[in-house]
Amino acid sequence: MVYERPWKTFQQQLDLLVSHNLVVSDKTAALNHLQRIGYYRLSAYLYPFRVFRIQPNFQVVKENEFVANTHFSDAVNLYIFDKNLRQLMLDALERIEVALRVDIAYLLGERDTYAYKNIDQFHPTFAGKNKRHANWLKKYENLLKRSKEDFVKHYRHNHGADLPIWVAIEVWDFGAMSQLFSMMKVPDQRKISSKYGVTDFKVFSSWLRSLNYLRNLCAHHSRLWNRNVIDQPKLPAPGEISWCDHYLGKNELISKPFLLINIVAHLLSIICPATKWHDRLIQQSDEFPEIKSDRKVSINDIGLQDGWKGLIGR
Repeated sequence: MVYERPWKTFQQQLDLLVSHNLVVSDKTAALNHLQRIGYYRLSAYLYPFRVFRIQPNFQVVKENEFVANTHFSDAVNLYIFDKNLRQLMLDALERIEVALRVDIAYLLGERDTYAYKNIDQFHPTFAGKNKRHANWLKKYENLLKRSKEDFVKHYRHNHGADLPIWVAIEVWDFGAMSQLFSMMKVPDQRKISSKYGVTDFKVFSSWLRSLNYLRNLCAHHSRLWNRNVIDQPKLPAPGEISWCDHYLGKNELISKPFLLINIVAHLLSIICPATKWHDRLIQQSDEFPEIKSDRKVSINDIGLQDGWKGLIGR
């Protein structure tokens, strides 16, 4: 297939949107937003307002037209709300990532200064033909080469090529940390997961994997609101963590981002018991923009459920 759509000026982009029944009350401001945010990024926030028609064969077809009274400002306001929500997530995810790096380094470093390089410190299934540990080491070396940090040069110049695990953790990204955790021996995984109130280490490992997915979405400025989550986390057994019970059997909520946000709040409440992050999250949810379009969308599209404010971080 050949892509045949031509390049368009910002004015042509705006004219195209207007021709599809989009209301633009301030054309100067709209052009400014197209120049700063981009047509394609804004189109993700306009997508819910497209007209969908059911064909005689019951197939749903997306039309280019927008539903009545859909304003350009609806997309811009949703984008701004989503951007602020992502920034809130990144703040919490940084604290979670740093704390878990320390947990891993403290536990493994007591036994072996260079534990991350020693396959004997990990579950045997990740050695030999599996090569997961070897592949992880390659990823670590790439992160090390890309690092511009002075401490890397300092340690390598003064102490040799290999960094102690409590230093090496500072070049890991969330994915490297999550992958290493999944390779650890079961007793070690249980020791760390139990610190965060999760007795099933497999559940906790799935949480870290899903939070890495969330972190990548936020770090790369991808839409978080109204998204279907691809990498879904597991839930603990009924009764183990009270707020998790509210998601059991509710696939429509498990597939939405708020479950991941709830996990973030849970971990952060243990790492920083006095944190006000939960209050900031509630405040951000209250700032969901007023939508002018006849098709109403809401903060609930992120996967909220009744009474969520009383459950978050509890």
